[in-house]
Amino acid sequence: MTARPLRILCLPGSLRRDSWNRRLLEVAATLAPAGARAEVYDALAAVPLFDEDLEQAQADGPPGVRALRAAIAAADGLVIATPEYNHALPGVLKNALDWLSRGSPEGEVLADRPVAVLGASAGPWGTRLAQASLRQVLHTCGALVMPSPTLFVALAAERFDTRGALADPALRASLERFMHAFAAWIERVAPHCPATAVA
Repeated sequence: MTARPLRILCLPGSLRRDSWNRRLLEVAATLAPAGARAEVYDALAAVPLFDEDLEQAQADGPPGVRALRAAIAAADGLVIATPEYNHALPGVLKNALDWLSRGSPEGEVLADRPVAVLGASAGPWGTRLAQASLRQVLHTCGALVMPSPTLFVALAAERFDTRGALADPALRASLERFMHAFAAWIERVAPHCPATAVA
């Protein structure tokens, strides 16, 4: 019997195709430690505005909600990269979390789920306030939020080159430390997550 790799889902909190946070997660996914596999979720736009009428129309919710919920349920941990809009997390991300906090056939998928938070912004604050508000929501949902290390990426346009590739070696090193710390956090707070499979 051999342990399968940890599965880490990376969720960008922006719908913009070339958002800094999506780019950040694309790099982070490549820096997951040995024994972990990370992928970026790319269908947040399919999650509709939260509406109890929609929720009640189908017992397990609209298709976009079901897809996101299933992706998180299949992952051992969730990394969320949030932009900062008006000193808070974006509405599209809060909306998704509202859906995820509801009961479903899979249960409340954020409850007892290891989660890590980071973020990038074009301004000088590096999403500090957005991350604080996101952490509050996640704690309310029962998620097991990694307390440290934190990562606030300010002046994001200066960290990537004209092709969108990460051009800041120090940030790359910080991202790698972040992903390694998160894998350790998953194993610490949710040691039951890694399943075993026949080699």
